[in-house]
Amino acid sequence: MKGAERMSAIVESQTLAMAERVRRLKNAGKQVYSFTLGEPDFDTPPVIRRAAVQAMENGYTHYPPVAGLPELRQALCAHFRDAYGLQYTSEQIVVSTGAKQSLFNLFMALVNPGDEVVIPAPYWVSYLPMVQMAGGKPVWITATTQKNYKITPEDLETAFTPKTKLFLFNSPSNPTGMVYSPEEVRALARVLERHEHVFVVSDEIYALVRFEGDYLSLGAVDALRERTATVNGASKAFAMTGWRVGWMGAPQWVADLCVRCQGQVTSGANAIAQMAVVAGLENLDCIEPMKAAFQRRCRRALQILDVPFLTVPRPQGAFYLYPDVSSLFGKRAPDGRAINDCEDVAEYLIERAGVVTVPGTGFGTREHIRISFAVADQTLEDGLTRMVEALADLR
Repeated sequence: MKGAERMSAIVESQTLAMAERVRRLKNAGKQVYSFTLGEPDFDTPPVIRRAAVQAMENGYTHYPPVAGLPELRQALCAHFRDAYGLQYTSEQIVVSTGAKQSLFNLFMALVNPGDEVVIPAPYWVSYLPMVQMAGGKPVWITATTQKNYKITPEDLETAFTPKTKLFLFNSPSNPTGMVYSPEEVRALARVLERHEHVFVVSDEIYALVRFEGDYLSLGAVDALRERTATVNGASKAFAMTGWRVGWMGAPQWVADLCVRCQGQVTSGANAIAQMAVVAGLENLDCIEPMKAAFQRRCRRALQILDVPFLTVPRPQGAFYLYPDVSSLFGKRAPDGRAINDCEDVAEYLIERAGVVTVPGTGFGTREHIRISFAVADQTLEDGLTRMVEALADLR
């Protein structure tokens, strides 16, 4: 017996693989400093937890509509409008079991076999496998360290062909934390305006976790409003990773296709969790302490990693650093082992310092490792200090 051929190209998420590595090391009694998962280390804010309890008491324990509860869809219309200038009706909002499902719905609804999907790299680990499962062909544009991990309009123009179906945009970025400025977004939008056959999927899961500067959602550009689906969710900003609620706003025909797709897979997302998200959207100030902590940790991490053998562009959002470790390639560990790529660096850090990062190969580059600073302050301090000391031992 064999599995489906489509699964031959699907590999395990490198982020989840390294997180499993952490669990095994801890179970073996090892001291481990894990910078793997993009998961806030905070509890979900009390106002959100109380709303979930109230939702249960109020009877929100039955099948919800496939596209989401009316209460949440209305709250999301207001949030999209007030926070990002995006105009959606409730019928254009689809609530899913996490933003990951929103993205998967879009790929399944829009991508035909052979369609090209243009993706800037570094990219989130699940983009390529999801596009491949939908039968699409990923086409990536590599944004270098020197460009602060951002693509240019010229890069985008070169990537488009008559076969291009989607442009997948992520700002703030996982894994880099980079945020495109409004001017940079408008410059990319001018290219997209000329390619009317290209639909835009804008993944903005970290939009509320920004540290500086103004923000422009790609779908808020007038010429792209009817060609853009905007994806977001509760996991990151509200520390609700286990609640599994995400959403998208899109042109009506796209929303309808996604509802049809979701109706055959998961149906509606957890009703209790949906009502909890309503409370979060109505009490946005509840995320400010977490956001301040992420910004503080980012500053401290950059101080610790300010060493000659690492290049670490400063992120403007999310909770990741993406150091360029290529200056270490060709060196040797104290035991004589050669360091040839980012996977060697990551493995060396585990064995030498008990520090677990994620190699950049899972994000489309071979010169980097990803560090999540969504960890306790002391873990950040001790783990990154051990990391720098271990890397300094390479010769």
